Parts: sequence; structure tokens; C-alpha cells
Amino acid sequence: MDIKKSITISVLALILCLYVNAQKNPAPYGLNVNLLTAPEKVLLNGYPVFTPLDEAVTHRERFQFTEVSSFKPFFGWIVPSEENNTRQTAYRIEVASDKEMLLNDSADFWDSGKVQSSQSTNISYNGKQLTPGSVFFWRVKLWKNRSEESAYSEILQFKSADTFMDYATDRYPIQKKDDYPLIINPVGNNRYFADYGKAAFGRLRLNLYSENGTDSVTIHLGEAEKNGSVDPDPGASIRYSRMRIKPEKGWHTYILTIPPNQRNTASQAVLMPDYIGEVTPFRYCEIEDYPYPLQEKDMIRESVFYPFDEYDSHFHSADTLLNSVWDLSKYSIKATSFAGVYIDGDRERIPYEADALINQLSHYCVARDYNMARYTHEYLIHRPTWPTEWIMQSVLMAWEDYMYTGNISSLVQFYDDLKAKTLTALSDEQGFISTRTAKVTPELLRSIHFNGQLRDIVDWPHTGILGLEKEEGGEADGFIFTDINTVVNAYHYRAIVLMAEIAKAVGKEEDQQFYSERAARLKRSFNNALFDKKRGVYRDGIGTDHASLHANMFPLAFGLVEERNVASVLAFIRSRKMACSVYGAQFLLDALYDHHDAAYGLELLTSTSDRSWYNMILTGSTITTEAWDNKYKPNQDWNHAWGAAPANLIPRKLMGIIPLEPGFRKIRIKPQPATLESAEIMHPTIRGDVMVRFVNNPGQSFLLEVTIPGNTSAEVHLPFYSKKQKVLLDNQPIAYRRDGDFSVIDNIGSGNRVFTVER
Repeated sequence: MDIKKSITISVLALILCLYVNAQKNPAPYGLNVNLLTAPEKVLLNGYPVFTPLDEAVTHRERFQFTEVSSFKPFFGWIVPSEENNTRQTAYRIEVASDKEMLLNDSADFWDSGKVQSSQSTNISYNGKQLTPGSVFFWRVKLWKNRSEESAYSEILQFKSADTFMDYATDRYPIQKKDDYPLIINPVGNNRYFADYGKAAFGRLRLNLYSENGTDSVTIHLGEAEKNGSVDPDPGASIRYSRMRIKPEKGWHTYILTIPPNQRNTASQAVLMPDYIGEVTPFRYCEIEDYPYPLQEKDMIRESVFYPFDEYDSHFHSADTLLNSVWDLSKYSIKATSFAGVYIDGDRERIPYEADALINQLSHYCVARDYNMARYTHEYLIHRPTWPTEWIMQSVLMAWEDYMYTGNISSLVQFYDDLKAKTLTALSDEQGFISTRTAKVTPELLRSIHFNGQLRDIVDWPHTGILGLEKEEGGEADGFIFTDINTVVNAYHYRAIVLMAEIAKAVGKEEDQQFYSERAARLKRSFNNALFDKKRGVYRDGIGTDHASLHANMFPLAFGLVEERNVASVLAFIRSRKMACSVYGAQFLLDALYDHHDAAYGLELLTSTSDRSWYNMILTGSTITTEAWDNKYKPNQDWNHAWGAAPANLIPRKLMGIIPLEPGFRKIRIKPQPATLESAEIMHPTIRGDVMVRFVNNPGQSFLLEVTIPGNTSAEVHLPFYSKKQKVLLDNQPIAYRRDGDFSVIDNIGSGNRVFTVER
């Protein structure tokens, strides 16, 4: 063999070896800085551009991009899992001021060297002090189980802020997208009706022609349709706009600016950034008095939303109605993100804790984004709203942020605020809290950053709250308000239980013990004073015998019901049906699935009554509504994400995917299908996608296929049929432990797994 041939064969062999190794040890992906997976994204007036970040900062354009405000950002990535049981054992991060340096294996700001660690999220920068207002480049490589070394990741960029802050949550700029109508129909002389398929917040861009410049054209925009036209009087707070323009001679492009609404641009409202401008929600557009042809390209809706990847999540099941509810709820999270902060719909555009908690959980389940939720939660720390229960929801939001991100920085920053928002200062010797005592002092109000009067809410609206007196029944199931309110104290219990966990996470042992003891005392008092043993239900409060749905579903959802009383409480809850608002439905379904009443949970999720998510679709809305129907809240709007609870209930409860350890270090997969024959889901997490698919033959067999991300493990729950059942993992028998009606398999490593149970 001649030398040239030998060298050629050797080179080919080396290339093949490198290729095989690369396939076996792929590079980390899904990189993030301060939880942002695309800090290098550049927009121009809201539209994405191809100009790289390092070039955009030097151009004289109205670019928008994210700025990293911390001088010590934290980094993370997804560990590829080409083989089962993949674990990271070490990593190496490099940060440089120039991309070429990294390509030449040099890093002038930070080279971590090989760090022996399984940590793949929330790794704090530990290099030379970053310079403000600069673009940096970074990459990472890792080592896995058998000391296998990966290639370096792609090189990504981020820009530091011009001024660093001790603490801040970074966000993306708001984004725009051009939508074209799905349908344009002539509806009479010189009149066109267009349907964009779904409502979105935005404004209209038109290409119009005028032969002589004397035409006058009327534009109608709206969320509702009636008899083939935009409904000019849709009722409630459903949006309709009418504008008149005079096109100039010839062809011209016009942007219809939206006049500001006095209510949703008031002092408490979240305002749109200047580069976006004012927007309104609409699905339909009608053009009147226009005698020339119109095409799709002539009627462009500039829709606005916080960056959202449609492909981050997926759900499909054998129940087409359930699929429609999922699609409605998922899209609602995207559509209502237009302000960059969770708001309560278009009527006010004000953040409220109750909306934010439901929005937060749903956003986590449909997109790999955590910063909008965190920003909103922290916004509300200093801008709380009036309901007593919602003050305490800040603690719930803080805990969910920690569990889904694994990042402790927000808990540390706002620790004292969270302690105050448990409202422990209102408690009596039994542990109960009340806002009807002298304990609501100016000092307490200052500690929770609230300037107003605390009031218990239970659910919304209350009876007659809209000025209709008893004609408006309200959504609190006839709840009787007393000094010691069952729902308020259920919230307080949940807040102090979680505050004990938060104290543990940040290393405050004395506080952990304090809140744990308080929780135990309140639970005893709660069950002694509020539970009616004869009826097996909770009363609305001390001093009344009335028992409402809310007085029972909140204690059940928050872990207050003693095991021996669960059956009677569940029976009462079933008897009340959906006697709560779309907000209350979140906690009702949480309670049902947490106590394994999946059949009733599925019944409610797929209900076709007028108090159902399907009814929102039937009424014509493509975004979840503020109430079940106009008759239950006559001023409701059609763009309220607190109605989008199925976006988190389906992944978290029906499909059973939740973090057992912070940042999804350990995952629980616990499907509760009831009679649902099959379903599949892709759920984004900070460590990668969790995929679950099942085929269910109730009482006979169950097939479960899962994909568990690298560098994680899972606890898998399967049905328990009998002691004689067969439980297999990848066609091999596997040991399990019984937990009620479930067969539990612990510590399943990453990779693709197939479980089967047969009677």
C-alpha cells in the first residue's frame, strides 16, 4: 500500500471516529443565560432581524434586544441523552469578548476549566468582572457517565446592561408578527369581511388605493362576529373599534393607530412600549366603502406577543373536545402575553396575583420561559392588589418559580417580603388570621407594600358586585363571610407551609421551624373549629353553618383535609358541580386530581355545560374568557389568561408531570387518565423535554412511554390493578411499591422507556 493511500485511509478513519464520537457524545444545547434561552435575539421595531447582536449594538437603528443586568449572570444548558441513564459528571464554560478567541480555544473573561459537577443549571459566573454595555460570547462542553467528553456547544452571545444592578429579572423585548386573513369575503357593495382565524392583540396595516384621493373608508375591528359582519355591539367588555380614514391618491400603506383606552392606560395599567404602540384585541376586520379589489396581502394584522415558541409543547388525545380545550388554553397564554407582564385582560391591563399564579403555571407547561413569570411575581411584590388571599399568593408564586427553575436568587432577594406576605402578623393564638381585627396596622400594610384596605375575596365576582344587586349571583357559591374565613385561612396554611420550605431552601433553620410549627397548629385548629363532623364538610367560617364549594375545595387543594374525611369532602364537592369561577376552577381541579378523583376531573375538563371551557369556544372566543359566560359576569372580557387553567391542569394533573426536586432535578410522572383511552404530551422543562404517551384500557392494561431528559431521574406512577398484575419496564419485569391505586417505580434514569401493566 503506498503512503498516499495509507494517509487517506487514516484520515477517513479519523473522520469516521470523530463522527461516531460526536453522535455518541453530542454537544450540550438549549443554552441559557439568566434563564433566557435566546438573549442574542435582535428585533427592529418588534420584528426579528438577522443582524447579529454584536453588530446590532453598533448600528444606528431602533433595535431591541435583551440586556443582562447582573454582573454575575448564571448559565445553564440541556444535557443530551442519547443513551439511558445519562448523567453529567463535569463541565467547562468559556466566556470571551470576541468569538474568534473561543474558536481559537482562548477565553479572556472566564475559563472555568474542567469542573467536576453534575450541575447543569444556574451556574454563577465566576470570571473577570464583566464590562457594562458589552457583548460577550460563551460556550460549554461537558463530560458524562463514563468520562465521555462532548464537543463544545454552539457559541452564543449576550449583552451586558449599560448599568449593572444588584438584582433584576431580565426579559425579552415584545415581538411582532404579520398575520394575513384566512378568509376575505365581499359582504355587499364595496364592503369586505376578513377573518384572521384567532383573536390577537395588535393593529392593522392596510394597502389601499384611491383613484382621486376623495374616498372615505370605514374600518371595523372586533373580537365578535354577527351575521357575517363584525359585531358593533358585542356586549360585556368584548372589544369593537371603528375608524375612518381618507386614502391618498394612488397606492399607499397605512397603519391604523389605536386610540388609547382611558381605563386600560390609567396609572396602574401596564403600558405598551413606544416601539410597539397601542394595540387592541381583534379577530375580524371589516372594510366599508372601498370600491376596489382587496387581497390578503392588503390587510395585515401586526400581532404582538412576548416571544413564544409554538413547538416547545404539544398535546393530543383520543378526546377531540379535550384537544380543543388544550388548544384554546395554550394559545391564550401566547396571545395574552402582549404586555410582557401577566395582566388581567384588556379591560384594565393590571397585574393581579390570582391571574399571575394561573398564568405562571400554564406558561411553564407550554413554553420554556421563566422570566415573564418571575418578572410579574416580583412586580406584584411591590404592587399588590387588595384581596387578602391574593397577598398570600405571592408566596405560592415564589415557590413555583423555585421548583420550576431551581434558581434560588429570587427567594433570597425577596425573602423578608415573602415572610410578610404570609400575613402571619394577623394570626391569633389558634393560628387563625382575620382582616377584621385591629391587627391590620399601618406597619403591616407597609410590610406588604400595600396602601389600601385588605378584603377577603374567596372568588369573583361577588353577589351584586356589578351594581345589579341580587340579580347577579356571583361566583362564591353563596359563601358567608365571617371574621374567621375558611378560604382565607386555607390560603394562610398553604403560605406558611411553603414559607417553611422556602426558609429551608435559603438556610434559615429557625424560620423553618417557626413556620412548620405554625402550620401544624393551624391545621389542628382548622379541623377542630371549621369541620362539621356530622355532615362531613367544612363550614364557610366560624359563626356560620353554611358550607360552600370553596370552603371545601381550597382546604382539599392545600392539604388541610385529614385522610379519614377526604371521601365526604369529595362527595360534597361533586354535589356542587362547577359552582365557582374560572379562577376557582384551577383549585377545584387541583384538589380533585391530587386526591385521585380523575374521573370527575376529566368530566369537568370536557364538560359542554355553560360553565365549561368548551362553552368559551361555543360563544366564539379564541382566547379564554374572564368568566364562563356573559351572564355570570356581564362586564367580562374575552382575553383573560386566568381562564386558561387547562394549559397547566392537563400537563400537571391529567398527564401528571411535576418537579419533585427544584429545577426538575427529579420528576414525577403520574398519569391519571380515568376513561381517556390515549394521550401524548411534550412538556418543556429547564432540563429538556419530558414526553409522555399512554394507551389506556381501564382496569385491564396500561402502556406508558416516556422520554426523560438527561441529568434527571423520575418517579413513575402506573395503575395498580391487583397483586397478580404484571409490571414491565422495556419488556422486563420490574419491582414496584404500591401507593393506593398506583404502582410506583422509583429512580428511573433518563432516556426512552416503555412501561406496561397488565391485570
